[in-house]
Amino acid sequence: MAVSVAFSETWGLRLPMRPCAGIALFNAEGRVWVGRRRPRWARRFPDYADGIWQLPQGGINKGERPQDAAFRELKEETGVTNAEFLAEIPGWLSFELPRELVGVALKGRFSGQRLRWFAMRFGGNEAEIDIERKGSMKPEFDAWRWADLDEVPGLAVSFRRPIYEIVASRFAPFARKTAPQLAAE
Repeated sequence: MAVSVAFSETWGLRLPMRPCAGIALFNAEGRVWVGRRRPRWARRFPDYADGIWQLPQGGINKGERPQDAAFRELKEETGVTNAEFLAEIPGWLSFELPRELVGVALKGRFSGQRLRWFAMRFGGNEAEIDIERKGSMKPEFDAWRWADLDEVPGLAVSFRRPIYEIVASRFAPFARKTAPQLAAE
């Protein structure tokens, strides 16, 4: 699937929307992984100073399939490699940045994001989760926790909340405890 570039006329600026893949990573208890970001720009805005809780997500590289980007971003941001694909929300979900963040957030190069969303089941143990610096890459998150899926929209910043409400609704069937797997004999 080719990823096209979408532009937005946000607040009088013609900036592209960044194509991204988002992940709702569910554990065996049916809870979802959330991480807290503290971007440098957030210190200048009181509404964001305490950090931004969000689901893992990141950019889709040129020529990369959205699902491949989702697995890559999950590994880069959380260290998780033991995840199973469950579902994808068809189509793109988009948000535009609020006026005060255009030219500041998203490295100042994008007016917002358009995301493909994937549900995955975490099959590892929590020791696999690593949000520390990896080589020259700065860490995306400074804290993480498991949350109930219906709690996630309320944790999100206001401009992401409508997308998180859709994600919570569409992926609700995965927010339940899974039966334990029996070992093969």
